[in-house]
Amino acid sequence: MSEAALGPDGRLRCPWALSAADYVSYHDDEWGRPVADDDAMFERLTLEAFQSGLSWLVILRKRPAFRAAFDGFRIERVARYTDRDVERLLGDSGIVRNRAKIEAAIANARAAAELPHGLHAHLKSFAPTEPHPAPRTTADVRSSSPESVAMAKDLRRRNFRFVGSVTGYALMQATGLVDDHLADCWCRRGGH
Repeated sequence: MSEAALGPDGRLRCPWALSAADYVSYHDDEWGRPVADDDAMFERLTLEAFQSGLSWLVILRKRPAFRAAFDGFRIERVARYTDRDVERLLGDSGIVRNRAKIEAAIANARAAAELPHGLHAHLKSFAPTEPHPAPRTTADVRSSSPESVAMAKDLRRRNFRFVGSVTGYALMQATGLVDDHLADCWCRRGGH
């Protein structure tokens, strides 16, 4: 069980944030904070799907290349991708070159474009109505929730891919739909 850990700047953080330098700014400035719009939510959904089976650090370090390869994650553009784009992406060494995940990203853009109120509003509708108690240690952090199970079922029904309940919960954590910063983490106590 890992409790919040002291960072080099004297602030307590979730211990995973201190395992690599790239994580500190991601943890402090982004993880657990609400995203602004549909395209930002699509980026997070896509990156969480690409992360499946890999380290998040790999995805985080490849993020600029992902943004370039996927036209800034603009849903309307990615939804129009063709087989030629799939082949282009499979040849891009800057991203994770997994055909199933690339095709899922395109399918997810098409499905997102069909949502009547947009992806952001749709996913936000699955946020818990009552906050879960603040986790004290990493052992207290869940990997899924009833809300993420419901989200995954709904998204699969709408033809989204690579959106299981664990990926859905990771998306909820990353986009501030749930707050899983540890109780003593500076971000939980007002860093947001």
